[in-house]
Amino acid sequence: MRHGRQRGRGTSGPYRRTPSRALAAVLLAVLALPACTAGDDGGSGTAGQQADAAVAEGDIVVASGRDVTGKGGIRQKLIEQWNRQQEEKGSGPRARLVELPGSADQQRSQLLGALQSGSAEYDVVNLDVTWVPEFADAGLVQPLPDELLDGDFIPSVAATARWGGKTYAIPFNSDVGLLFYRPDYLKKAGVTDTQLGAGTDWSTVQRLIGTVGDAGRSAADGYEKGWTTQLAPYEGLTVNGIEAFASADEGLSLTDGAGRYTGSAAKLEAGLKELRERTQAPYTLGDAGRSDEAESLGDFADGRTAFLRHWPYAYRTLHQSLTDQQLGVAPLPGRAVLGGQNLAVTKASKRGPAAQALIRFLTGQESERCLLDAGFAATRLSAYNDNALTCRVAKPPVPAAPNAESTDRMPRDEHGRPKYARDTLLPALQNAVQRPRTPLYGAFTQTFTTQLRRLYADKPPSDKQLANDLHAKLKSALPHP
Repeated sequence: MRHGRQRGRGTSGPYRRTPSRALAAVLLAVLALPACTAGDDGGSGTAGQQADAAVAEGDIVVASGRDVTGKGGIRQKLIEQWNRQQEEKGSGPRARLVELPGSADQQRSQLLGALQSGSAEYDVVNLDVTWVPEFADAGLVQPLPDELLDGDFIPSVAATARWGGKTYAIPFNSDVGLLFYRPDYLKKAGVTDTQLGAGTDWSTVQRLIGTVGDAGRSAADGYEKGWTTQLAPYEGLTVNGIEAFASADEGLSLTDGAGRYTGSAAKLEAGLKELRERTQAPYTLGDAGRSDEAESLGDFADGRTAFLRHWPYAYRTLHQSLTDQQLGVAPLPGRAVLGGQNLAVTKASKRGPAAQALIRFLTGQESERCLLDAGFAATRLSAYNDNALTCRVAKPPVPAAPNAESTDRMPRDEHGRPKYARDTLLPALQNAVQRPRTPLYGAFTQTFTTQLRRLYADKPPSDKQLANDLHAKLKSALPHP
C-alpha cells in the first residue's frame, strides 16, 4: 500500500473547509509524522548524508518510508531492540533507520536513484509490495534464502515477496482494504443489526446508505453522503479500481507471471461498470474525487459519511476521536487489495549476512506481534492466532501522569491484540488480491489512473468506449503475449 500523499484541496474556491475538532484530531494523528529521522535524536541532514554517516560507523542502514505509528514509532523501537541485543552479545553490527521524506512515489524515486547511482549505501530497503518485481528485475536487490519465507507467513502476503521463482524480500507489515462504518448512524436510522460481516455486498451497503439518508441525517449534523474513499488521481484510484475489477470478475488477472498484460476489453468493461456503480454520485461524497488517505479519513471522522474504505491503520487513528459505539469495521465487500511493505537486501550491500539476520529479527514472530499491537497489519499467522505470543519490545503508550488519559484508545481483546484483528483483519488479508505484478508497475498505474479519471469527467465516456481505450493503452504500456 502507498500511504500519505500530503495534498490539500486547495487554499481557495468552493472546496476549502475549516477542519472541525474531530477532523483536526485525525489529521494531526495521520500527518504529524517525521519528515526524515534516523532515530530519536531528531538530527537533521539529508537521507544520503545520514546513510553515509551510518556506514562510516559500521551500522546496517535501513531505508524506509514514514511510519504511520508516528515519530519514534514501532519500526524505530524494533531497531532499538535489535541494537540492545547486539550490545548484550558484545558483538554484531548495530542498525539505523533512515526515513525517506515525501510521498510513496517520491520515496520510490529516491530509492531507485540511490541504488542505481550508489549515492547512498543502504543495506536494507523497505519496499512497497508493488515495487518488488521492479527492484528485482533491475538487479537492485539480492535473492534471499527461501527458508526466510517460512510457512508462518500468511500465504497471500508471502506471494508479494517473490518474483521470477525467487524470494527477493520478506514481508514486514501488510495492508488490506477494509470497510469502516458508523454504527451510531445506523442505529438512529432504525437498523438493529449493525454488525456487517463477510457476506456483505455493495448492494447491502447502498441500501443502508439509503436508510441513513431517509432517516433525516443532513448537513445540520455534519452528514452529507453515504461513503467516501480515495479517488484522486494517484495510487488510491488504482487500488479502488482494482478492487472493483477483481470483484466484477474474481478470475481477472491483468498480468501474467512474467509481468505481461493479459487483460481484454470485455473484462475491463465489467470492471468499469462495477467501479461506476460503487462511486456514483447518489452514494459517494463529492470530495472523494479529490481525496487521498488523510482527507478521506478526516471526512469520515468529521461525520460527513456513514462508510469509509480505508487501511488497517485507520482503526487505531479513528479511535482517537471516535468511541467504540461510533466506529465499526468489516471486510470490504467484494475483493480487497493487498498493500504493505517488504524488506529486501540491496545488491550493493557489504553486510549481506548481517542484513539478513536483521530482517529475520524484524519479521520474526514477536516483532510481527509488536507491529500488530501498534496498529499495522502483521504478516504472520502466529501474530493473530498464538495467544501465548506477546510483544515485549514496545507496549502501548501509558499515561504520562497519574489519572492522565492514555493516548491509546484502540479496543483490544483479552490477549492485547486489536479487537478486530483475528476475526476481521486476518480473513481480509487471506482473501485479498494483489495489484498487477510487473517490473513496469509505474507505467501500469499511471496509465490506469489516467484513464479511470475519465469516469468522473463532466461528460464521461461509455463503459465500452473507456474499456477499449484502456485496453489499447495498457497494451502499449506493457509487454503482452
